Amino acid sequence: MIEQFPPLNEQMDVIRRGAAEIIREEDLARKIESSLQAHKPLRIKLGCDPSRPDLHLGHSVVLRKLRQFQDLGHHAILIVGDFTGMIGDPSGRNKTRPALTLDATRKNGQSYFEQATKILAGKKIEMVYNSEWLGKMSFADVISLGGKYTVARMLERDDFEKRYKAGEPISMHELLYPLAQAMDSVAVRSDVELGGTDQKFNLLVGRDIQREFGQDPQVTLTMPILAGTDGVEKMSKSLDNYIGISDEPQQIYGKTLSIPDTLIYDYMLLATTMPATELAEVRQQFDKGTANPRDLKRRLARELVALYHSPAAATAAEEEFDRIFVKKDLPDEIPESRCAGTSAVIVQILTDTGMASSKGEARRLIEQGGVSVDGQRIADPAAVIDFSKGVIVKVGKRKFTRVLPGEP
Repeated sequence: MIEQFPPLNEQMDVIRRGAAEIIREEDLARKIESSLQAHKPLRIKLGCDPSRPDLHLGHSVVLRKLRQFQDLGHHAILIVGDFTGMIGDPSGRNKTRPALTLDATRKNGQSYFEQATKILAGKKIEMVYNSEWLGKMSFADVISLGGKYTVARMLERDDFEKRYKAGEPISMHELLYPLAQAMDSVAVRSDVELGGTDQKFNLLVGRDIQREFGQDPQVTLTMPILAGTDGVEKMSKSLDNYIGISDEPQQIYGKTLSIPDTLIYDYMLLATTMPATELAEVRQQFDKGTANPRDLKRRLARELVALYHSPAAATAAEEEFDRIFVKKDLPDEIPESRCAGTSAVIVQILTDTGMASSKGEARRLIEQGGVSVDGQRIADPAAVIDFSKGVIVKVGKRKFTRVLPGEP
């Protein structure tokens, strides 16, 4: 069956949406025209970093762009960097990243794929591991590859340049990472490679190395880096400023309402499938100063919950949020936790129930005023709580548990 592709202008409009940079746009138009004439899909490459198996909205930005290419009829290639994961991508790093084992990268890669198919059309993905070709390269092959790129050009990379000038160490294996990623493009004969703006250097090396191997250089398309819910730092689980695509509906909804007003439009553009006409209306509201941030955030929250769960779950999450935070009620369902004995120090309760990952985090939450028991804020980390008859512990704005006596 011959794939029916939309016309060139329609494809370009979809592909440009939210993109930070397309290098080069005229090359992309040429490739699409050739695709239309030959009735043959383009090969769209995305490499996934197996060091981060838990996906959040920051990861979804480039995955959504890959899904758009799928919807246009093109072929998606998801490359799990199980081999390059043992090197560790130095992008944005001021020090050498610890290497992973091959087993760890494989396990993380599978988790990545399972979560990514919440966004991608799972039956239209070619998933490959780059150990299939990189693991077969001999030392002579690596030397030959190294001869196709200069150290001077490698040190033009922003993070390498900063580390070099600061006297920070740069390991030789890190210099090989962009070349290894470029060989991925050669191996799959990539027409277009996607990545965040922090991947621009690596993607451009791919163009150069493909040319060295006699291939038509790939187009590189970069997407903006999504700021986290704090509105300052890049979205990251380690900074606790993330919205996970596997989060429960109530978590997605509540976290979305906590973002700064300045992020509303970017989140709508980059993390949802809202039609261009509706986005234009929102943009116009902000430009004219008539936007209602509260209502727009609620709309955004519903959009995100519906994307990763369902419209019904979005409605339920909004009703639950209003019940807890607008009407000040408790959630309909509160998970139960059990702790040994009938009383304990609040710090111990938080760690035993998983409400805090460590005693240090528990103390920090208490000191910040984020912990309450039966509606009473706890200010003393050494406070002893009697839970013989059960108490409701609340951490932050959205985490609840009913603590009961018994073995944990």
